[in-house]
Amino acid sequence: MDFYKPRDRNSEPDENAKSEIRVTDRRRRFLYDDANSGAAAPADSPDLKPSYVAELEARTEAAEKLTQEVQSRFEQLRTQLQREADETRQRLNRAADERAERGKADFIARLLPVLDNLQRATEAAESGSTPEQIGEGVRRTAASFESALAAAGVEPIKSVGQEFDPELHEAVETVPVEPEEEGKVVAEYTSGYRIADRLLRPARVKVGRASGGQQNAVRAN
Repeated sequence: MDFYKPRDRNSEPDENAKSEIRVTDRRRRFLYDDANSGAAAPADSPDLKPSYVAELEARTEAAEKLTQEVQSRFEQLRTQLQREADETRQRLNRAADERAERGKADFIARLLPVLDNLQRATEAAESGSTPEQIGEGVRRTAASFESALAAAGVEPIKSVGQEFDPELHEAVETVPVEPEEEGKVVAEYTSGYRIADRLLRPARVKVGRASGGQQNAVRAN
């Protein structure tokens, strides 16, 4: 009977090998996981910037954006104002040109009666009219011409009996006069005219001048 069989000492290593506990080293895996988690940490780390710095940056960005918008709006307004100014200047220039043309046309229309009178005077002279009739026609022509000048704002400059004024008078001759007439206009060769404050032409005049002896006598008195 085999109820008892002596143990074979040579078989002990095989049984120990079968019953050996297998151990797995997990330290390397844990170290690898720790390394990966450490590398990803900066992406998930909270923003350490102070809140007032972030607020200042946001305000700066908003201010820059507002500045750009204001600059853009300013450029648009400047372009618009420049265009309106150009249009206004052109409109004013056209209006000034139109006024000048109307003024010129009105003045020429006032001169037409003068031409009519000159033509009638010429016809009267050719038809054998008397000198008195011809003279009357010339006087009417001169009167109509003076009326046309007055309607255009032209005024004659008073000269005879006035003190000589180099701004208004042009002295072409001097004559001896009494001391009290010294420096006065005694005669007028051609009339002077002005329109408003603008001198069209000075009057060409003769000016009185007292002799040296008479001037000394006046000073002595």
